[in-house]
Amino acid sequence: MKPGTLTRIIGALLGASLAISVASWGAQDGQVLSSERTETFQQQPVRHIKLSDEERADIFMARKSYSEAIEYYSRAIKSYRLSPQNKPKVAALWNKMGICYQQELGYEMARKAYKKSIHLDRTFGRPWNNLGTTFYLNQKVKKSIKYYRRAVKLSPLSASFHLNLGTAYFTRKKYKKAFVEYHTAIKIDPDILEQNSREGTAVETRHSSAKFYFYLAKVFASLGNASEAVRYLERAMEEGFNNQDRILQDPDLKKISKDPAFIALMKHPPVAIKN
Repeated sequence: MKPGTLTRIIGALLGASLAISVASWGAQDGQVLSSERTETFQQQPVRHIKLSDEERADIFMARKSYSEAIEYYSRAIKSYRLSPQNKPKVAALWNKMGICYQQELGYEMARKAYKKSIHLDRTFGRPWNNLGTTFYLNQKVKKSIKYYRRAVKLSPLSASFHLNLGTAYFTRKKYKKAFVEYHTAIKIDPDILEQNSREGTAVETRHSSAKFYFYLAKVFASLGNASEAVRYLERAMEEGFNNQDRILQDPDLKKISKDPAFIALMKHPPVAIKN
């Protein structure tokens, strides 16, 4: 499987927290929120809230207006004097700017921004993770692992970082290592496969691969989550995984062998979906 066919960037604002939501921005602009509020807005003068350059950039980022976001992140960076106490804040701004470049598929510019972030704060895990994702998306999977491993080392409780590392290992057919990382990610956050990351850019893991779904079934079975294990095992079968002996002999799947849903699935496996 080529990594380019397995991945895409998820989320428009990964690794950045909005200070003001898009909805509240509209209200602050004086827009009427409901018919009941119309008279109140007409009677009272509209008060404009002064936003910082970073807040404006965050809003543009949420709106996927990445060029405008980059402009305001640049302004925000220039507004800081580069002192030891400001370095972590400026590093976070460079990381956000990198995400904008990455969303525009400008991977070289994104890498430059992430490296500036790392230079300012080498303990900041997000730019290491995001650097890994740019290389993964450029089909340089082996190189991405180096950065994902550093991100995991710096932020061992980040489920998304473990998930990215697991996906890179999986693409390299290092299935045992991938299993360990997926297991860790799901143990930290059981819903990580169903939601976007707030920690950093992530690679898409929901690609069609019988073996991929089989390994996810093993992970959930090892964690005692029979319902999710059966769900992913069924997906694996739909994608063409038909080695029932391997399923029945797998030490992780044996843990759910008495689950009614597992028994029913094995008795009546789904027909593989043809491409």
